[in-house]
Order: sequence, then C-alpha cells, then structure tokens
Amino acid sequence: MCRYRNVWNIDLKLRPAFLGGIMQGSGNKPPGLVPNKFLYMTTDLHRLAQYFQVPISPPADPFEAMFEKGSLSAMRFVAAVQEREVGGDKQVEQVSRELWMRIWSQDKDITQPASLSEAAMKAGLSASEVEELLKLSTSKEIKDKLKRSTQEALDHRAFGFPLAVCHVNGKAEVFFGSDRFELIAHCIGEKWMGPQPVT
Repeated sequence: MCRYRNVWNIDLKLRPAFLGGIMQGSGNKPPGLVPNKFLYMTTDLHRLAQYFQVPISPPADPFEAMFEKGSLSAMRFVAAVQEREVGGDKQVEQVSRELWMRIWSQDKDITQPASLSEAAMKAGLSASEVEELLKLSTSKEIKDKLKRSTQEALDHRAFGFPLAVCHVNGKAEVFFGSDRFELIAHCIGEKWMGPQPVT
C-alpha cells in the first residue's frame, strides 16, 4: 500500500493494532496451529517475497517469535511513535518497516527495549526520541490507544492481518490479505499496476 501512496488518490493512514487481540476477539486460530495452513503459508511466503520484491526469511523458530514473544511490545512502541508524530505517519511507516525487517528478514527480536531502540534509530529517530518513546510505550495512555485501535479493527470484523479499510463515498469497505490490491483498486476507482508501480 505504501508504494501506492502517491500513485492512487488516497490518504493512507497506518494504524498499529495487536494481532493477538484480533485473533482472540474474533475467535480465529493462527495459521501455525493448523498444520495444512502452516505448510501452505510457508510456501506462499516465498512466492509473495518474489512477487512483491521484499526480503522474507521467516524466523528460525516461528512459534517462539509469534506465540511466546509475540508483538505486543512492538505494537505499543509503534502506537507511541504514532502518538508523538505530527503531520502524517512517515515515522510510523519507517519504524514499522524496520521492525518488520528485524523479525521477517533478519530473524531478530522485536520485543526487548534494545531491539525497539535499534529499529527506531535505524528508522531515523534520535536516541532521546527513542528513550521518550520507550517510556511512553509502557504508559496506560498508549496501552489504551492500542486497545482502541484493535477494537476498531474488530468492529470492522477483522479476523487477522493485513487488514485494509477503505472509506469510499462515506462507506467503509474492508479487505483482508495481501492479495486484495486489485479489488481495492476497483473499489476506489483506481488501477492496480502490480507490486512495483511506475510513478
């Protein structure tokens, strides 16, 4: 979606939410708990990596990364970045991308303060900004903010991620998955030009 930010006539807003809360709130089971889904997802991730031209190298121990460690502290940190950012969500995008790269490309931690700091500084934030964001990310304010955004996703009938909510003519259209870009384009009256649009 970020590649289409300036191609389509859209106002893209990234919203951190907690996947564990979505799974629990919707009654869904993670793909890793259904053997055939897990096998399919493993193969499909490699196809998606080639198609979208993103460097995917799943964690060596996906169960530890997804179920034991999870993403709650990372999503609270991104919510804190969003809370402090003014005039858009460029930092949210950059920090999110660095956290994604750590877990899905480099098999690195995204739960510890040092890991969050490293990702944020790589995204261009200063050490003092990172220190402030780490403190903010553990506050009730941010915990509540993340709960609200997770509930908003559930209110849109989310059952997993990625989730895109397109507001068209006053109506919310909800799309799940990374294979719905052609439908999103159709819904908003734009054209899907593949994973690398020419601008």
